[in-house]
Amino acid sequence: MAQDHNHGHTHAHAAPVGDSAFAWGLALNVGYLTLEAGIGFWIGSLALLADAAHNLTDAGGLLIAWGAAAAARLGPRGAFSYGFGRGTILAALTNALAILIGVGVVLAEAVSRIGDPPPVAAGLVGWVAALGIAVNAGTALLFMKAAAHDLNAKGAFLHMAADAGVSAAVVVAAILMALTGAWWLDPAAAILVSVAIAWTSWGLLRSALRLALDGAPEGVDRDALRADLAALPGVTGVHDLHVWALSTTRTALSAHLTMPCGHPGDAFLEDAAHRLHDRFDVDHVTLQIELGEGCDQVCAPVR
Repeated sequence: MAQDHNHGHTHAHAAPVGDSAFAWGLALNVGYLTLEAGIGFWIGSLALLADAAHNLTDAGGLLIAWGAAAAARLGPRGAFSYGFGRGTILAALTNALAILIGVGVVLAEAVSRIGDPPPVAAGLVGWVAALGIAVNAGTALLFMKAAAHDLNAKGAFLHMAADAGVSAAVVVAAILMALTGAWWLDPAAAILVSVAIAWTSWGLLRSALRLALDGAPEGVDRDALRADLAALPGVTGVHDLHVWALSTTRTALSAHLTMPCGHPGDAFLEDAAHRLHDRFDVDHVTLQIELGEGCDQVCAPVR
């Protein structure tokens, strides 16, 4: 059985998140959490201290995501023949876990305080939380465009957007506490927001786990890919089809194609690679040609 092993490459994949987005996001969050923690200690506000702790995970998540995005641009080196793009997948997974752990901590503290909530300086809590809405929403906007095609950026976007929601809930609770003196609203709001954050973060965790375990990226249909390859001129069979993620923005594919009339040439491979990129957003294609059982027909010309 004759075999030929060839690669097709396309390079028009989505641009990664720029360093400036991470730098601005990190600077804003570190500055805000420092202010929030300081005021929280000063007035003894559990809500502000809990939110500051959560913002600390934001800063850590952004730092991890930034490092992973930078590593993905290094390219292949030494033993890492695919480069370091999968670091973005690990960053997204870490970010999702950090969100859920932070939610668990806030929930535990809120449940323990809801029966006997201490009074807080509602006005100051509200103003600080309002600033948090601006900081977190502004940071989320830095990643909103890239979040549509980059799971690593999506993790950062969801983290920031969720925290903007947390801050908004704290503002509402602060207003109601100032008007009614119902201090239980503070931990109650924390519980409701934490549940909402956990719900939105579950999808990110599931997607990151899927890519970390070499599952096909969401939106990539293996059956449709197989049918598309089988429809190529001269192909009578497709087997050993594998699709996996090289990073949160790049997809790879390898497959064996049975072509009884022999290898059709490099033009066929380039055409196949471009078809897979245009139809399925696959960036790195590896195709192996096998002759199979004889040739009783003339191969169709490459289109």
